[in-house]
Amino acid sequence: MKVPFSWLKQYVDIDVTPEILQEKLFSCGFEVEELIYMGAEISKVVVGVVTEAVPQEGTHLHICKVDCGPYGHDIQISTGAPNVYVGMHTPAALDGATLPGGITIKAKPLRGVESNGMLCSGEELGLNEDLYPGAEVYGLLDLPKDTVPGDDIRKVVGLDEYIFDISITANRADCQSILGIAREVAAVLGKPLKMPATDYTTTDYKDPRLSITVEAPDLCPRYMGHYVRNITWGTSPRWMRRQLALCGLRSISNVVDITNYVMLEIGQPMHAFDMSTLESCQIIVRRAAEGETITTLDGKEFTLTPQNLVICDGHKPVALAGVMGGLNSEITENTTQLLFESAKFARDNIRKTARGLGQNTDASAHYEKGVSEYTTELGMARALHLIQELNCGEITSSEFDVSAGASREGKHFSARISRINAILGIEVPTDAVLDILRRLDFQVELQPDGDTMQVVAPRWREDIEVGEPDLAEEVIREYGYEHITPTFLKNATVTNGGLNPDQQRQARAKNTVCAQGFYEAITLAFYADADLDALHIAADAPERNVVRILNPLTSNLTIMRPLLAPSLLNVVVENLKKGNTAGRLFELANVYAPAETVNQLPNETLHLGLAAFGEKEDFFALKGAIEALGAAFGVTFDYRRAQNTPWLHPGISADILCGDEKIGVFGKLANDVTAELKLPKDSRDNQKIFLAEIDWPALMAHRRPALRYAPISEFASVARDLALVADEETACGDIIAEMHRACPSLGDVELFDIYRSEAVGEGKKSMAFTLHFVPAGKALTPEEIDRFVKKILGNLKYRLNVEIR
Repeated sequence: MKVPFSWLKQYVDIDVTPEILQEKLFSCGFEVEELIYMGAEISKVVVGVVTEAVPQEGTHLHICKVDCGPYGHDIQISTGAPNVYVGMHTPAALDGATLPGGITIKAKPLRGVESNGMLCSGEELGLNEDLYPGAEVYGLLDLPKDTVPGDDIRKVVGLDEYIFDISITANRADCQSILGIAREVAAVLGKPLKMPATDYTTTDYKDPRLSITVEAPDLCPRYMGHYVRNITWGTSPRWMRRQLALCGLRSISNVVDITNYVMLEIGQPMHAFDMSTLESCQIIVRRAAEGETITTLDGKEFTLTPQNLVICDGHKPVALAGVMGGLNSEITENTTQLLFESAKFARDNIRKTARGLGQNTDASAHYEKGVSEYTTELGMARALHLIQELNCGEITSSEFDVSAGASREGKHFSARISRINAILGIEVPTDAVLDILRRLDFQVELQPDGDTMQVVAPRWREDIEVGEPDLAEEVIREYGYEHITPTFLKNATVTNGGLNPDQQRQARAKNTVCAQGFYEAITLAFYADADLDALHIAADAPERNVVRILNPLTSNLTIMRPLLAPSLLNVVVENLKKGNTAGRLFELANVYAPAETVNQLPNETLHLGLAAFGEKEDFFALKGAIEALGAAFGVTFDYRRAQNTPWLHPGISADILCGDEKIGVFGKLANDVTAELKLPKDSRDNQKIFLAEIDWPALMAHRRPALRYAPISEFASVARDLALVADEETACGDIIAEMHRACPSLGDVELFDIYRSEAVGEGKKSMAFTLHFVPAGKALTPEEIDRFVKKILGNLKYRLNVEIR
């Protein structure tokens, strides 16, 4: 929120510099993101008086003599501005001056004539018509004749201004206005607060046709309306236009500017309806009907639901409550009568409406944080005062105040100073506590025991809820956080720190996968049903039992992910779109499943996902990375052809087994899934994408110490090569598993060749293995090796119909 320093001074006699005030605001809990000096980019630009202006022959230029006071009384400057004249007071940028945008002015010849600077327009100084009259006129900025030659132009045109850009936290809705920040400035400086004028007088006229009804008090606990007639359309005074401009708003007209001004000053979004455009004088605040439509002031049409609150004229919606008015009740130069609206709306409903319709406005931003009923009253009174001050309307006696019955007083509660000090861990003097709370507009009465206080919170402080903890926060931010002495908690102990065992295992897994060339990815825990559809996951698959988000931020983030694969695939697709044609990614993160009841948190399970893509990637490269992961935890994996995994290629995928338990799956992305990716067709047809997903708790349940002592055998191992013929459907993993089952002395088995030909047979393949036999307590004899091989071949023939070639 932008807060001009000059505007704050209207409410508080500030006797410190903007820089010191910035520090004080920081100290009491307000983050000043930036202190902006509007004239920061301007230097050596002064008031100049044109004493001579001679046309330069053959050009559109004038050669001027300019009086710049102490900088020189006869400075020659050429200008092409059509409105220059002798006696004109105008900004003069001298040699070495700087202008907004990083422009530096240097003395140099212009069309052969020496020019020692530049005469400036309002636009060249970064001004507009609202900041300074005449700034948008084509040509030089014509300054008043009482300006003094040589004076710094920043002070003359009002650019000698500081603006605080303050980040307002969601709990301090009372501070989303100039007045709200002024209250805090008054408290921190110990100065009185000067309230803006809110007095006005009404005429005797009352329109008997006008009525206001609130049919949804749960969404609109307070609605105030006031009828104003005989509207005089016109331009707002300079002071109002300037203050709006300093906060980033353009002036529109006096009536519209008043609503914007009150929103900035008081924090109350206002709206005004043109009564002549309404079909009925009956205003109804209700939920929208299903399918009802409205066109807002910006020309957008929206289809509404009963979750949206609308303001109706008895027949049709004329405003989207808390967001924006309707185009059909817009204030124009023909408006002669209007209804001012000041209301309090339920902030959660406004947030849902604004997010759901994608219609975020300044008004909705205020309502989302919260607007108190006190602010609603003050905003209406201030708006009516300004109507009268600007003499742009007649305030009638037709006024309405519809309330759901909330208390018109601040929250009452008891609090103990000793308890506040116990929360803070320091002793704040009683007088200091009372002084701070009273400066913050709390009504405080100290009881005879000298400890208990009866407190009434200000009506605008709706964030005060739990008494002593909230008061402790108020006290310490004013008293000073530097007074807090760091101490241990009562039950605190000093530890060595470091990672717990589970964190250490996760770190080991990440390091292992990184050593295989993978980079860690971090993705959102949400995606949409469309991401599951993209993987061809069946409607009745277990993965479709998901946790749904009631109020999703976008249509792409509607469910909590049951799998990591869609998240990683989306990252792969984004990389391919941007020309990154190869890469390896991994993520160790939670997936989610619904709990037994809606009152319980979702079930979270840690999964490890891998993704590899690029021309050089293949099934075995990913398999090697998975086996390296298993080796890091002393786990040996078995594999079988993947089952019930529609997003993987049926012939190039495998389930990962630990014993008889499936703990994961990996393989090449299915061709039909790849074909549907949002990639250029020529790129899509050539993509090689491999994915893996492993259940982390299941993997950890099978872990064994990665380092186990085993003495090195004094006898050499023996290797034999076998070429086997097997059915095409027989998996390599099944063959190796059967070899180990047949011979306990068999160590590593390496597949080094696969061969297919007519000689091998139709539907057959030849597979060549190297078998390593490991001796136990004695050297293995050739006869023993032959016996081992015979046993292995027998088992393969009997169980898998695999024969030696």
